[in-house]
Amino acid sequence: MLTPAQKRYLKGLANPIDKRYLLGKAEPDEGFYEVIDKALEAHELIKVGLNQNATMKAKDIAPIIAEKVGAELVQVIGRVIVLYRESKKNKKIILK
Repeated sequence: MLTPAQKRYLKGLANPIDKRYLLGKAEPDEGFYEVIDKALEAHELIKVGLNQNATMKAKDIAPIIAEKVGAELVQVIGRVIVLYRESKKNKKIILK
């Protein structure tokens, strides 16, 4: 569980991230979760964007995605979800 201070720190780190993993109109499938899992292992902090014609809302699907990949939900802004998970082999972010 992230503390409020850790979330603030991660939000600051996430701000300049341009690369987003897009979720389209369909519900997330195992392939999508695999991509997110690998991205979290490689980068620790990622953004997931919902396509404009997505049928679900980011605030509703964000906790489901986070739970499925074992990540912490940092924030949801509009159609953008920020996720964090400490990497097992490629640790880059040090949380205090």
